[in-house]
Amino acid sequence: MKKLTIIRYIAGAFLLCAVTAGCNKDFLEKKPLTEYEETDVWKDVGLVQAFVNDLYVQMRPGFLEVMLSSMTDESRFIHDYNTSRVVQGNASADDVGAINDFARWDLHYKAIRNCNMFLEKIADVPITDENLRTRMTGEVHFMRAWYYHMLVRYYGGVPLITKTFNIKGDEQEILSVKRATFDECIKFIAAECDLAAQQLPASYEAAAGKGRVTKGAALALKSRILLFAASDLFNDAKVPNDLMGYKSGSQKDRYKLAMDAAKVVMDLNTYSLYQPAANPTDNYTRVFLDKDNPELIFVKQYDKALLGTSHDLYNGPNGYHNWGGNVPIENFVTGYQMKDGTAFSWSNAAQAKAPYENRDPRFYATILYDGAKWKPRPSDAAKVDPVGVIQTGKYEAPNGKDSVWGLDTRNSVIENWNGTYSGYYLRKFMDKNLDAQFFRGDQNWIFLRYAEILLNYAEAAMGYGDEAGGRTVLNQVRQRAGMPATTASGADLWAVLKYERRYELAFEEHRFFDARRWRDAETVFNENAKGIEVLGSQIAGHPFVYHVYSIQDRKFNKAKNYLLPLPANEIRKNSNLKQQEDYK
Repeated sequence: MKKLTIIRYIAGAFLLCAVTAGCNKDFLEKKPLTEYEETDVWKDVGLVQAFVNDLYVQMRPGFLEVMLSSMTDESRFIHDYNTSRVVQGNASADDVGAINDFARWDLHYKAIRNCNMFLEKIADVPITDENLRTRMTGEVHFMRAWYYHMLVRYYGGVPLITKTFNIKGDEQEILSVKRATFDECIKFIAAECDLAAQQLPASYEAAAGKGRVTKGAALALKSRILLFAASDLFNDAKVPNDLMGYKSGSQKDRYKLAMDAAKVVMDLNTYSLYQPAANPTDNYTRVFLDKDNPELIFVKQYDKALLGTSHDLYNGPNGYHNWGGNVPIENFVTGYQMKDGTAFSWSNAAQAKAPYENRDPRFYATILYDGAKWKPRPSDAAKVDPVGVIQTGKYEAPNGKDSVWGLDTRNSVIENWNGTYSGYYLRKFMDKNLDAQFFRGDQNWIFLRYAEILLNYAEAAMGYGDEAGGRTVLNQVRQRAGMPATTASGADLWAVLKYERRYELAFEEHRFFDARRWRDAETVFNENAKGIEVLGSQIAGHPFVYHVYSIQDRKFNKAKNYLLPLPANEIRKNSNLKQQEDYK
């Protein structure tokens, strides 16, 4: 008799929101006190609910020590952990580097197997509340769609496994599994989302429902995957095979499907752009800090009492005894527009003299730069900086002869090993009221939010040919951010759309996929990572000087790096799995 190790928490005391980042473990992830026979699990409603709950636990949040942004032109991870292999285009089927922690072939298929098992067993579980049976079934259909959508975004067409295998009786079938086409995968995921939407509630009344997926979440996921499928990368006449994109059909029709899917979410009238304050920087900041705000569609919640998230510790400045891990790079920072919607340029003398003035309001909610007012320093640093201002430069001393290094540099007198290489730190998601050296945060990790849906609609409408409709919705996002509405059309409007996705959704794990699906990665990911050298002064009236310089070599191989190679060990186990063309 097989045993099923699933009871990681007591269902009656279940707190869905409580998971931690990185290697921290809370009670949801502790080993069980005992194991249950598999047949017993499907006889007990509480154990079945625990089984479903565990599918949420297995979802990877973005608040890990290494962020996916550091495999893009958003940031650099200063401790490396093999991230350099990814950004320098050196990933192989045997060693994909740090990106394996995100692509998670094995872990995603384990979660999919659990989804399949649930769907095979749920009809026979003795449940008196049929609404509960229906809701749990909807949750699992969503989860199966979620895990497949993660695989498809990294690999293209993957094996569509919808049943559990008996290891001792199904060896031949297991070893004959083939990759489904890209088209088949997209249709499967969309269908799973539809099933989930039919079975899930629009909302939950009880607190126990917090953090669970809803009808809106299922429809939002459908919107995301259909826009992904409509993108240029998968609708290129030169696509090598039907595992890596479409060999027939109309891209315009696919944009229409994506547009309609986003419109369904909009027409729910459940979600809205969050604007609790008059200041657009505050509005943007609070999207990621205020609980239960109307922009949130699906999030992973945290609880400080259960260790919470270490995002602030992982990424805060070293002058606050934080680790300064994923630091924004100048490639990303330069791209922020001026507040009037014009481009920033280091070639503009006035802008280069004061590069952090009058930028897109989201800049101030996302980036910690030299001179940014932050929060009180810890006691040992407060003697040097009683105000709490970010110091990433080298400054002329008051005597006019000596130089003083900033507290947040790699020559800091506080810590000199966790300092930034780029001259910047991440501000987004940070709780400025938290002393991250000693305490953990409870910010949500947002999987799906309404701004993404509006941007999905705008892009799909533009691709379909409805520029005016796309522009109108695009401007909703732009104006919430305090930026002027655009009147652009054609290629200029596409540039605004790409700008909005890049800066509205920054560090939310979109850039890795967006730059690829637009086929922009071979340009933007092929540039070396850059930082800023700040030479300042503690003498009033003396100017600051800024120098942009290279901090990391980067390379993007357009023949190989758009999709990840299937893990070599999977190919060795099953020769029927077809490797990506350029990795054979």
